[in-house]
Amino acid sequence: MAYSIKLDSFEGPLDLLLHLIDKAEVDIYDIPVAEITEQYLATIDKMQELQLDVASEFVVMAATLLSIKSKMLLPKKEEHVFQQFLDMDVDEIDPREELVARLLEYKRYKMLAENLREMEIGRNQVFTRPAENLSPYVREEDHTVTNVTLYDLINALEKLVKKTKEKEPMTKVSRDEISIKDRMTEIRQAVRGSGMVRFSELFTKGATRTEIVTTFLALLELMKAKHITCVQNQLFQDIIICENGTEGAHTDGL
Repeated sequence: MAYSIKLDSFEGPLDLLLHLIDKAEVDIYDIPVAEITEQYLATIDKMQELQLDVASEFVVMAATLLSIKSKMLLPKKEEHVFQQFLDMDVDEIDPREELVARLLEYKRYKMLAENLREMEIGRNQVFTRPAENLSPYVREEDHTVTNVTLYDLINALEKLVKKTKEKEPMTKVSRDEISIKDRMTEIRQAVRGSGMVRFSELFTKGATRTEIVTTFLALLELMKAKHITCVQNQLFQDIIICENGTEGAHTDGL
């Protein structure tokens, strides 16, 4: 609930007081504390009459205003004695200084909030254009069966090694190493048995990096000797390994 403060020059909430201070109509460093205190206490009394809960912050502010008011009403001579009694500096600055500092801080936060609100309003006025259907303009790619290059094999190998590295178990079981020649024989037997083999099927689930590299080198040797042909139906699909002369028959419909 906002409370009103009445001064001779205007009537409005505390935010309006800060607004008028910015326009130099009321000097924030010379606030008429007596009038503000009277209006503030009257507002608290009104809240209590309406049986509204008065927050502790209201009571603390009321005590602060009364303290400032009492200091402002003290004659200079008595104020001097009062300050000496409290062991305070005689040349102490205006007792309203703390209140002024709090108002200035509130003003800064208020300005920041207003700036954020303006930014939000501006953003809400921006309307993005919905995405258009650009499929008619998409260039159709050639998905015909093509021979696999060495680059394609290396790319597939890198993906496989990366995948193996991510799933590498904490414990390793030693295995008997297989030679490239033996691996070449195994690959040729697998191809002859089913007519074709996918690149990913040549590697067991727990294959080590050494086994992966050995299989890769065996493939290169078989391709070099023209025993097998590696083809790919579509870009990024699995590589198909066939015996030379049978790639067309085994890749149709894959």
